[in-house]
Amino acid sequence: MFLLQVTVVVLLAIGAVVVLVLRAQHESASDASNRSLAVAQGFAKSPGIVQAVESSHRTAVLQPRAEEAAKDSGVDFFGVMNRSGVYLALSSANRRPGTHTVTKMAPLLAGKTVKETRVGSLGPTVRVFVPVKKSDGSVVAVVGAGITVKRVGDKVVSQLPVVLGGAIGALALTTGGTAVVSRRLLRETHGLGPAEITRMYEHHDAVLHSVREGVLIVRGDGRLLLANEEARRLLDLPMDAERRLVGELGLDPGLAALLTSGRPATDEVHLAGDRLLAVNVRATASDGRAATSAVTLRDTTDLQALAGRAEAARKRLTLLYEAGVRIGTTLDVARTAEELCEMAVPQFSEIATVDLLEPVLYGSDPSDGGTEMRRIAVSGYRQNLPLYSTGELISLVPSSPMTANVASGHPVIEPDLRTAKGWRAQDPERTQRILDSGIHSLIAVPLRARGVVLGLAEFWRAESSETFEEEDLSFAEELAARAAVAIDNARRYTREHTMAVALQRSLLPRGVPEQDAVVAAHRYLPAQAGVGGDWFDVIPLPGARVALVVGDVVGHGLHAAATMGRLRTAVHNFSALDLSPDELLAHLDELAAHIDTDEGVDESEGLTGATCLYAIYDPVSGMCTVARAGHMGPALVHPDGTVLFPDIPVSPPLGLGGSLPFETAELRLPESSQLVLFTDGLIESRHRDLDTGLDLLRHALSHAERTPEQTCQAIIEALLPERPSDDVALLIARTQLLEPGQVAEWDVPSDPAAVSRVRNEATRRLEIWGLGQVTFTTELIISELLTNAVRYGTEPIRLRLLHDRRHLICEVSDGSSTSPHLRRAAITDEGGRGLFLVAQFARRWGTRYTPRGKIIWSEQAITEGPPSLDADLSDDILLDQWEE
Repeated sequence: MFLLQVTVVVLLAIGAVVVLVLRAQHESASDASNRSLAVAQGFAKSPGIVQAVESSHRTAVLQPRAEEAAKDSGVDFFGVMNRSGVYLALSSANRRPGTHTVTKMAPLLAGKTVKETRVGSLGPTVRVFVPVKKSDGSVVAVVGAGITVKRVGDKVVSQLPVVLGGAIGALALTTGGTAVVSRRLLRETHGLGPAEITRMYEHHDAVLHSVREGVLIVRGDGRLLLANEEARRLLDLPMDAERRLVGELGLDPGLAALLTSGRPATDEVHLAGDRLLAVNVRATASDGRAATSAVTLRDTTDLQALAGRAEAARKRLTLLYEAGVRIGTTLDVARTAEELCEMAVPQFSEIATVDLLEPVLYGSDPSDGGTEMRRIAVSGYRQNLPLYSTGELISLVPSSPMTANVASGHPVIEPDLRTAKGWRAQDPERTQRILDSGIHSLIAVPLRARGVVLGLAEFWRAESSETFEEEDLSFAEELAARAAVAIDNARRYTREHTMAVALQRSLLPRGVPEQDAVVAAHRYLPAQAGVGGDWFDVIPLPGARVALVVGDVVGHGLHAAATMGRLRTAVHNFSALDLSPDELLAHLDELAAHIDTDEGVDESEGLTGATCLYAIYDPVSGMCTVARAGHMGPALVHPDGTVLFPDIPVSPPLGLGGSLPFETAELRLPESSQLVLFTDGLIESRHRDLDTGLDLLRHALSHAERTPEQTCQAIIEALLPERPSDDVALLIARTQLLEPGQVAEWDVPSDPAAVSRVRNEATRRLEIWGLGQVTFTTELIISELLTNAVRYGTEPIRLRLLHDRRHLICEVSDGSSTSPHLRRAAITDEGGRGLFLVAQFARRWGTRYTPRGKIIWSEQAITEGPPSLDADLSDDILLDQWEE
């Protein structure tokens, strides 16, 4: 404000100086013009001027007189010129007589006086020209006089000190006065500027007139200074209440005493007529004057009722929010029903129950008109309530309001169960016990989702709690609706999960096939989130060997389970070819890479890879050949309890289209060792790292005295939670070795005569083993296989007999890779019946290739009688025996 005032004063002073200067300049110029006019007129009317102009020596006569006149009058320019505008006499510093004027002569020749300011040789000059007239009025010459503008300005400058001094004095006086006034104004306004003062006034006026609280300002002497409209309404104040004493306004004595006491108060409740007011009092600074108090008044007549209803609404909104978070945390129907009951008790009711239609529990769609429900969840304020217990089947009677609930899908409220006859008809004896226990009010809400009623949610109130009202019904519907969606999601998941698990279990082995190489136990646990692609297998192989397999398809769901089934089938088929582990995985990798390509499956849903570990154990040598494609290596438990994780070369997972060969490793397993194969879900978890999982597995395997079945159970209990997040496949195989007496071997020379000798020795070994019932067929098989090897094979030729508990295995090996073919010889053929006879007498037979040749093998069941022969084959058999 002060700066604004000073600025105004300065601008006024500057304006005054400018006006004074302009006025002085104007007066000086006017004075110069008048002076020049007087000089010119005096000379033009001087005696003898006309004669001098008309004389023959006029310049000589006029020049001295002109110079004298200019000197006496103090003008800067003086001259006399003829009618043609040529100067006859001229007194000027820069020009001489004889020059021509630039002034227009016409007005002068007409007898007029001319005043002008023109720039000449002397610079800007104020000039006046007066005509010289004869007695008859004719103009014979012109006299001119002038003063330069510079002389006029010099005169003005000489006056400036006086003008500026006066302006400075006025400025100082005005600024001092302004400073005094501004200081006083700042002290009165507490340093606020005009905009702030205006804004405060507007806010003050807006608050006082629009706020819904009464506002009073009371001075320390008890006089009311201000009251807004709301305060006037609440206290019923008269129009002239301001400036009057508070005690004269007819207020309640307690309220009047509080207003005049000056003590602070917060939400003190006082009576004002029929209103109950909450009063707040705060003292303000006095600044040397009588202290004042600011008072606010708020009508709280309906506050208690509104506060109670608002608090109830807030609690219900909070409960609904918590229900959205806490109901449906799992995809389990029973658990979701329990969560609904836990949310309702005790915040909404003392007891809550959930009954579901029977098909819902198994993931099926409920049938229309179903009246049989099973109680799934109960939550109450105390135990031993006379309600139906969890798991109990409830058959609704037609007159029951719950039956109407299910049929119509609308909720039912029974504020007083004592008068609800339809409800009591459900089970008169039980309902009476319910009433005797203090339960008095009920809301039954159908659990409805996607247009289908799944069951009922029932909320009960007991003892001293209030009965249910209509506004409670909408809350119960909202709570049940949220739970119904979660239950329906769980039901649909249960159905799909059950179907997927059923598919997966149908694709997994149902047991371990009979064989003498290992004693095996296994476990498969599906993931909580859904089925996956984990699998295992125990596959008997020729030569008393066994293949141990474990694999994992990436991902979850039906596609993963179906892919797992295809890969498992492929492993069985490739195993029938008696391939080595690395060759089998190579074929399996090619198959996995083409599964989705051949079917055109979308990449987002297709196979993204699989892992597999394939091991072949030979109980004769105790050697185990292992290869793995992206899978975790096995664990090996020695008979003394030592647990090792053998270093098995790892190859890329299946289905990635890699070109690298698969590598194998050979392990020598002592008898009674345990080979443990598993998928990554067993040891990997988001709650622990891989090393921790391996340590837990090592500890669980350290008890070598356990059976494979016991070891499986111990591993599951030690490493897995109740609901695993990933599939788990576990296979444990305890190794066994054939006794040396169960194996017989002979080297056979490449000589047909040697066949008979070796056959006789084999016959004697069969008698030692007590296998006389298969001697005839074994001799026939040995003869055919050895004869083929001698005729078509290369050395070394070797015969090996293996005798386990159920089978007699005959193996003939030679150094060639020529594969024999089974065919039926014609009557006229001399040969071609050997393999056909082997196929007839053996339980199964086949060929497998080795790095040094091939092995043709046959397997006979020693627990069965000799096979019956067709009559048309007996002659061929006898003929072959005679030829040898």
